Amino acid sequence: MPSRRRSRQRALQILFLWDARKQPVDEAIDAYYDTLYSEEQPARDAFVTDLVRGTVQHAAEIDEQISKHAQHWRMERMPVVDRNILRLAVFEMIHAGTPAAIAIDEALELARKFSNEESVQFVNGVLDAIRREAPAAADSDPPDSRSPSVSSNV
Repeated sequence: MPSRRRSRQRALQILFLWDARKQPVDEAIDAYYDTLYSEEQPARDAFVTDLVRGTVQHAAEIDEQISKHAQHWRMERMPVVDRNILRLAVFEMIHAGTPAAIAIDEALELARKFSNEESVQFVNGVLDAIRREAPAAADSDPPDSRSPSVSSNV
């Protein structure tokens, strides 16, 4: 089983495909795995699939939260990578039961790896504003209200 960090990287790459190609989420997942493993298909990572499908399922609500806190930035004007890093982190904070500090830290690592330092600051600012607005949802959900397939071993 891949590390959670590696799973988040894969989820981001799939979300990028989904967003850039405007294709159904299952096609983006299949395209990612088909290009990643051309000869031998290993078992798919359930955490990646949960992250991607959950983010896409809640995309409208998540985009609304991001737009509300990304001052002077419309969603369609954000770099695709940054937009999907934000989506993934907001999904984890609000819907997957991941503590806000972990979701934000992982998002910043993704921005450092796949974007630039300016994006790291932007992502941090937006996510911190979302965290401050909804601290109960982001930090103190009782464990039984979380989705077990996504929140375990965070």
